Amino acid sequence: MTGPAPLGAGDVRLWVVVPAFDEEAGIARTIAALAAQHDRDFRLVVVDNASTDGTVRAVERACAAYGLGVTIITERRKGTGAASDTGVRHAIAHGATHVLRTDADTLPTPPWTAVGRRAFAAGADLVTGPMRARTDEVRLRPWERVVLPGVIGFCQAFGRFRPSNRSPGLLGPYRMSPGCNLGVSARAYEASGGFPRTAIEEVHEDRELVNRVRRVSARVEHHRDLVVHASVRRLRAYGLLNTLRWYLDHGHRPDVVDVRVVA
Repeated sequence: MTGPAPLGAGDVRLWVVVPAFDEEAGIARTIAALAAQHDRDFRLVVVDNASTDGTVRAVERACAAYGLGVTIITERRKGTGAASDTGVRHAIAHGATHVLRTDADTLPTPPWTAVGRRAFAAGADLVTGPMRARTDEVRLRPWERVVLPGVIGFCQAFGRFRPSNRSPGLLGPYRMSPGCNLGVSARAYEASGGFPRTAIEEVHEDRELVNRVRRVSARVEHHRDLVVHASVRRLRAYGLLNTLRWYLDHGHRPDVVDVRVVA
């Protein structure tokens, strides 16, 4: 795949994809964060991953309240990879040139879509940025304010030396890209094969997508101002050591994968 010519910002047809499973209690806050974007020139698709609660109704109510247009589609196959792939392919089929993905428990900062658009317009094929801890859902313990960035930093450093991230044929640098803060061009997505259609406990679909894109493009970029705030619910449920083991290579196998309560 040859390098893209720079685009004008207006030539980036941007979509935002949010996979969601049983997120009735909190997804309205994610919708509110998307409605507060400085750049509202995007289309939103929420992929209901066969929720058993009122996730769809919560999305409809929140989008109506904030005046944010939304398309809601369903993916019956359980898994963040499967739901994300369905959402991205829907966006591309309906005209998206570029897609940003976040999660249903995550709050993108107001410049998020604008930063993504600028990076894509400059030719990036995959973009990511910092993931920080949310402070609105629970009072953070002092150590938690630094633990989540520390976990990410540790995993980033480890990832640079992981053999699977250094295989021959991979182009450009390795960038750890959490699924809640990841963007990709339509051309790179289709050329690479996209997200694996898997569950989160099977494969870290974000890591797999990064390396798939690295096989077809060297334009994999980290932008410091592309920031999201993520829930600490998994950190609270698993503990620090098991959270590290989970993110590094699924070394921790919890009884409950879909954590929905912040303890």
